[in-house]
Amino acid sequence: MDLKTFFQKNSKAALAFSGGVDSAYLLYAAAHYGAEVRAYYVKTSFQPQFELEDARRLAEELKVTMEVIEVPILENQVITENPVDRCYHCKKAIFEAILRAAREDGFTVLLDGTNASDEEGDRPGMRALRELAVRSPLRECGITKEEVRRLSREAGLFTWNKPAYACLATRILAGERITEQKLAAVEAVENYLFSLGFTDFRVRKIGDGARLQLPESQLERALEYREKIVAELKKYYCMVLLDLETRG
Repeated sequence: MDLKTFFQKNSKAALAFSGGVDSAYLLYAAAHYGAEVRAYYVKTSFQPQFELEDARRLAEELKVTMEVIEVPILENQVITENPVDRCYHCKKAIFEAILRAAREDGFTVLLDGTNASDEEGDRPGMRALRELAVRSPLRECGITKEEVRRLSREAGLFTWNKPAYACLATRILAGERITEQKLAAVEAVENYLFSLGFTDFRVRKIGDGARLQLPESQLERALEYREKIVAELKKYYCMVLLDLETRG
């Protein structure tokens, strides 16, 4: 099955829309193949502001209705306690909120952007998707991440080369309580690093310190901006560590 066939069979659907590469292409494909689709973006303390801005931009470019649902995720004690399966609980809360809104709007099919490269062992939240009967067209059609990027580029989507971005909660080690203050610190320092031209990095909270994980190609830049980086990050953390194992 290909996406054209999928949307011929599922011509009316709601989409859990994050503004990332996968859900962006899926939204494009649904509109391109004539499906009646509505995008639902869930705003929580775990999502940085730029993700919402990207989602709004793409929905406007594709002329697709996007609804923003606010979920007070930090009121969920199971999630804030940050167990090893936090992603499952978080994903379930988010998709339950989307399902409620989508059903009120007359949609009975909910889609997400999981692709064929996403192994179940790498995505703890997939359990929640199964339980809630969420469909993943990219995965069902065998479309990999590499193909999503290629197809997105061919379609002229600005998201085609957008780096993968895990939610802010992933910067805090399992077992450590998640708070608004910790999330705000991570978002602030990552925004600062973006402003210096860094991409595809992570700032991990380690005790009272921060561990900066960069692609190997950006290590030299980190040393060039070392003093500025340390000065900015030490507004939030007592020490700044550079991970020499690098990302990717």
